[in-house]
Amino acid sequence: MDVMGDKATLFETGRFVQPSGRDGVGEAPDDAAEEVRQRLAAEAGDVEAMSVLGALLLRRGDLDGAEPHLRAATAAGDRAAANNLGVLLHQRGYADDAAGWWRIAAVAGSAAAAHALGRHHRERGDEPAAEYWLRQSAEQGHALGAYALADLLEHRGDAGAEHWMRTAAERGHREAAYRLARTLDRRLVPEGDVGEDHGAGADAEQWYRQAAARGHRRAALHLGAILERRGALKEAGRWYLTSAKDGEARAACALGFLLRDAGDTESAAVWWLRAAQDGDGNAANALGALHAERGEPQTAERWYRAAMDAGDDNGAYNLGLLCAEQGRTAQAEQWYRRAAYAGHREAANALAILLLQGGDTAGAEPWFSKAAEAGSVDAAFNLGILFAGRGEEAVALRWYERAAAAGHTEAALQVGIARLRDGDEATAERHLRCAAGGGSAEAAYRLATVLDARRPPVPAHTLGEPVHEEKSECEEWYERAASQGHRRAQVRVGMLAASRGDVVEAARWYREAAEAGSRNGAFNLGLLLAREGSEPEAAVWWTRAADAGHGRAALRLALVYARRGELAEGQRWADRAVALGPAEVSERAARLRDALREELSA
Repeated sequence: MDVMGDKATLFETGRFVQPSGRDGVGEAPDDAAEEVRQRLAAEAGDVEAMSVLGALLLRRGDLDGAEPHLRAATAAGDRAAANNLGVLLHQRGYADDAAGWWRIAAVAGSAAAAHALGRHHRERGDEPAAEYWLRQSAEQGHALGAYALADLLEHRGDAGAEHWMRTAAERGHREAAYRLARTLDRRLVPEGDVGEDHGAGADAEQWYRQAAARGHRRAALHLGAILERRGALKEAGRWYLTSAKDGEARAACALGFLLRDAGDTESAAVWWLRAAQDGDGNAANALGALHAERGEPQTAERWYRAAMDAGDDNGAYNLGLLCAEQGRTAQAEQWYRRAAYAGHREAANALAILLLQGGDTAGAEPWFSKAAEAGSVDAAFNLGILFAGRGEEAVALRWYERAAAAGHTEAALQVGIARLRDGDEATAERHLRCAAGGGSAEAAYRLATVLDARRPPVPAHTLGEPVHEEKSECEEWYERAASQGHRRAQVRVGMLAASRGDVVEAARWYREAAEAGSRNGAFNLGLLLAREGSEPEAAVWWTRAADAGHGRAALRLALVYARRGELAEGQRWADRAVALGPAEVSERAARLRDALREELSA
């Protein structure tokens, strides 16, 4: 047992100073002179001196020397001596004899003995007797008794456990403070209040702090995590460091990530190494990723295997990624399968993709489903693609909606497109806004077209005429898509600029689209240049557009060459325009071609 003595007896005379925050006998002066004085008093028949001398020798480990003094004091009715005699006998292995003396001391009012007796009964499975004596100890203000009672009640699921855990924590018991904090921390945040700072959270932090300040390494770890989430990174780092130095591998790992995010990769690696050597799989994975980034695949693989040996399924998943990057498909599949069978949802998704790439659609589907059901958003999206490819649009849409609800940008785009197709413009707009806000250029463009269709007609302007109109929302979305390289959006932004009379802006966007391969951009840039009197340069862009299949550009070229008198070249482009269409262009091009043919044959 971890207590000796009873403060009521040993310290009530005031002859000894009771150290604060300790249960039992406390630290009596251990110098030789004090021991001699106590020994002389004991030999003279002083019962209290016998008790104190026995406790002093017991603390020192001198059981043979302590026993006669404790027995003599106990025989004289000293309850502290009875308690300590129980401790001595327990240390010798005579548990039942020890319990007998603890009972005597506990009945006489010793809180420490009641605690020891309660633990004795619990170890033997007699919970009613254990509760009785632990409650006696706790109600007398004994911190260890309160903690042991709380532990017993918590084991039984008794609601009174928290009261006694709090009582023990308030009396300075660090493990009680930690466990009370964990209890408060695990409570569910009230529905709808996610992200709010609740009293229970602040209360938990207070107890974590108390336990951590008393050297509880796991409390320091949890306190560091709370502070890191709050953004108090320096203080979080200090608590992680305290915990890591005390041997907490998870704290060393967390400290490593904190240092990495601060740009100190070398120091991060030191702490990850320390944590990994202590069996932390997360740290081993972090080391593997670090070496993979440095182009050291063999070392990376060694650490991923270490993570796997530590029971971290991410190790197998990361090994699969490493093998896939190296083109070792068979090994990648092996590792993905191992992680996927262990329940790793991203490994299941990666395995399904690998199978799909190999043409095994039937084998891929169940793994996509398993990953999606486990919460993988990417897998839900991939299932949507899979079913859409089979023509099962309704099933595909359900998976897209599931992924979109979890914030998947491309899934939200697909839902938006499907709802537009169904005529549900309001739902489509909502999903397109989500996707566009998530960075999808296609969604931004399609949202802009929806908003554009609602705009009232704007008055036309002469090219080059200065205009000072506010940009509409649809134009802002077009510009966002255009700035992300969306060619149709670039053309549309150019057209809107041209409609405002802003030739320079229009030309910039047309040129950007054309250089990216947009035939409409090239055609419109040609029109703009022709209107500005630069027909030769316009012809260059029309040629590019016509070569890419733009019928109107081919017709424009036919007219240019006809005006120049290059009838054969004009006829060739007219033939090209007839073939490309659309119908209106083909009709006009056919008339021009026939006229040029007649001219050539005249």
